[in-house]
Amino acid sequence: MDCKKIAQSVYDLANSDDPLAAPVKEALDVIDQALDTHGQEHVSISFNGGKDCTVLLHLYAGALARRLSSSEPTKPIPALYIAIPSPFPSLETFIEECARSYNLDLFQCRPPSERVESVVTPAASAGADYIASAPKAVGKAKGAEGMKQALQMYKDEFPSIDAILIGTRRSDPHGATLSHSNPTDPGWPRFERINPIINWDYTDVWSFLRQLKVPYCDLYDYGYTSLGSTYNTFPNPALLVENTSASTLYRPAYELVDCALERAGRGPATVAKPQLVS
Repeated sequence: MDCKKIAQSVYDLANSDDPLAAPVKEALDVIDQALDTHGQEHVSISFNGGKDCTVLLHLYAGALARRLSSSEPTKPIPALYIAIPSPFPSLETFIEECARSYNLDLFQCRPPSERVESVVTPAASAGADYIASAPKAVGKAKGAEGMKQALQMYKDEFPSIDAILIGTRRSDPHGATLSHSNPTDPGWPRFERINPIINWDYTDVWSFLRQLKVPYCDLYDYGYTSLGSTYNTFPNPALLVENTSASTLYRPAYELVDCALERAGRGPATVAKPQLVS
């Protein structure tokens, strides 16, 4: 992937009359400020393959490439992947593809979990060179405690990292009160959490990915709108097209009309009326 072309496209978009110009410019400004404050060697990006962090990775790759001279090669991008129990194999395949495409120096923390068949695709092959051959376990703790252990593991392994770019948006759980930059809570490993797309909405995310033709995880083409574990994630009922004994079909994530239903495919299955594309 040509990161210098990415830089050209994202900064051209930021300086255009397109409706996306303002959120893109804001995000790039936040990224540039983080790089100016901490230095590239002290900044990492949290990447789990979801749509939001895919947007953020593309923006970050562009921001980094824009700082290079015409003859200077791109450097590996420090990145952190904190896996959840029973991730979708196709999502992990996409993470591997992004690590290669964007030249990520990807550190992986994986909690132990039972082997679970994917509800979407067969198991993906493991063991890419850029991922640790023996991923360290986060421990049996779940939720915030598991995340805390993973971040401590990352801090121990890479003590020079001071800031982590995160693809959190205002509508995400715990996102409502965040700003563009927030330190971790007391008692947690010390990082500055940088949230460049905190003010983006669901429509902004999909407009950006599709307009710039950014590759994204193919689960989103099958009705998934928010990705978590195979234990608690299913196609969004609001995108249901057909449900018969022979087949169940869903429209792609970018056709979701009511953004408030973004997480309707997470947790216990719920019933929602199919929406018409406006």
